[in-house]
Amino acid sequence: MSTAKPSSPGVSARMSRQARRDTAPEVAVRKLLHATGYRYRLNERVPGMSRRTIDIAFTRVKVAVMIDGCFWHGCPEHATQPSANSEWWRQKLDRNMARDIETTEHLTGAGWTVLRFWEHESPRDVVERITTTVNCRRKQ
Repeated sequence: MSTAKPSSPGVSARMSRQARRDTAPEVAVRKLLHATGYRYRLNERVPGMSRRTIDIAFTRVKVAVMIDGCFWHGCPEHATQPSANSEWWRQKLDRNMARDIETTEHLTGAGWTVLRFWEHESPRDVVERITTTVNCRRKQ
């Protein structure tokens, strides 16, 4: 692993201010879920993993919903590769994607259904998939 650092203190400060929770796509999905009568937990800790959270968790039926940002999680349609300090960024983004896979595998192994969505997906489509999954898990 390289010892590269962020390209500048300004870039580092700007990126550290990026929202980690309550992003616009998350809030849009949550409002629709709530309006249709679904109740859930926010930013629930991933059982058995430190420093990992589930964006929207239906704990009784073990459904974990993650809404991933295109840049930070490597969206195949919208991910970009910064040109400044590209090696450092590639390593950082690769670690994010590896952490996503590890978290999904851990939750799945513990009996959870994990639903991952990209920030650009329609909130209505996302909610439809979530509610269908939650309802199926309730019937089991």
